[in-house]
Amino acid sequence: MDKIRISAVKYANTYPFIYGLLESGFEKRVVLETDHPADCAAKLISGRVDIGLIPVAALPLVKDHHIISDYCIGANGNVRTVMLLSNSPFEEIRNIYLDYRSLSSVNLTKVLAKNSWKRKFNWMNTSKAFDFLNISLNEAVVLIGDQCFEFENSFRYKIDLAMEWKKFSGLPFVFACWTSNKHLDNMFIKEFNQALRLGVNNIDAVADKFGQTGTITGEILRTYLIENIDFNFNDEKKTGLKLFLDLMSEL
Repeated sequence: MDKIRISAVKYANTYPFIYGLLESGFEKRVVLETDHPADCAAKLISGRVDIGLIPVAALPLVKDHHIISDYCIGANGNVRTVMLLSNSPFEEIRNIYLDYRSLSSVNLTKVLAKNSWKRKFNWMNTSKAFDFLNISLNEAVVLIGDQCFEFENSFRYKIDLAMEWKKFSGLPFVFACWTSNKHLDNMFIKEFNQALRLGVNNIDAVADKFGQTGTITGEILRTYLIENIDFNFNDEKKTGLKLFLDLMSEL
């Protein structure tokens, strides 16, 4: 039988999941790849993988999708790695460049603009070659991932988009969830969740293992994984996810 193929996000917020899959030995049972969030979604949509940690905004694009895990990438307040960055005050922003790597963050910005900020912007798409640091006054960028820690101090103004959602809705936000494009064996799903749990419940060990390998390191990484990322896909997050998808469908 062919191994199940999995695409996971390559950012620090996924380290606990990677740790659990590696340390449990589950990784040997599957083909595990790491990608930008948008690429996780593209692979799942096209059938190149069977499971993806995909941006929730891509869920409607996955035919016969199934959320298979008790865990997600979420936040109940400041997330620090999904930011609106600018060198102009918010009220002066006219153009917003959208990070090509995540559908969820792009659509979250548009949902907030329509429903919370009551503002209209010129939405500008980006690509891999785009220089996120080289923007003009009256412009802003939606930036995601570990590079937020690297680049945020290069801008005069910053808005944490997970906190903006929390202030608007009173609910946590789900950025990505483990999704399959077909029915999977119940025992496989159970053991997959057990592997993920191993990482989520051992953040100190995760920080020790990955704390010198990326942009976010050491104690900063440990604090980020404990205080900014909320991994449990609980009922409150499911309510927040439903609200977001409903509002996204109205854009």
